[in-house]
Amino acid sequence: MQSLDIIVNFFKQGGAFLYPIALVWVIGLVIAVERFIYLTKVGGGNKSFWSELQPLLEGGRFKEALVAATASDTALAQVMRYGLSRIPGSRRRDDVEKAMEESLIEIIPRLEQRTHYLATMANIGMLMGLLGTVIGLINAFAAVAQSNPAEKASLLAASISVAMNNTALGLVVAITLLLSHMYLETKTTELTDSLEVATVKVMNALYESQQAQQQAGGAPTGGRA
Repeated sequence: MQSLDIIVNFFKQGGAFLYPIALVWVIGLVIAVERFIYLTKVGGGNKSFWSELQPLLEGGRFKEALVAATASDTALAQVMRYGLSRIPGSRRRDDVEKAMEESLIEIIPRLEQRTHYLATMANIGMLMGLLGTVIGLINAFAAVAQSNPAEKASLLAASISVAMNNTALGLVVAITLLLSHMYLETKTTELTDSLEVATVKVMNALYESQQAQQQAGGAPTGGRA
């Protein structure tokens, strides 16, 4: 209850500008939590699917790998579907690689979606805090200039309290949202890099399978079932 009283008093003493700053903060935190849950789910799904797919690729069983990719709804499975489906009718490795790159172009924007809003909202929150501070100081000087000498100290203290509360909340919003943005950007980059590494491993597995078939005297195919 004591913490709640402190928060209530903080808003009472901070003036009207604290409410839009708090609203920006809440919206930013909702975006950050949603993005964290989504990226964590994508990362977990990719790891689980790769543990299933890797033995198939190492064994050159590309048809089975395509079936597994078709049955999965993970981001990695989508990339694999684009590439593996091109193997039977493709004579060049570049066609398979380009197909997976095309899929990455579709997936990466979904991973980055809304994350950039956090940096913008952090700046907005900080600027609104500064604006509230400036208005509080303007009111402070105006009140002091027009008040009785006996009341100047109390009026000045109240107005400065409004100004400092706005500064404090604006900085809290900026710090938390910028840290969230940095963390989510790092997590998104890790996921993107893992998808790109997976495409390289697929191309290497395809090359090794084709080389093995050529050395055995067989024509390259899309892999054995």
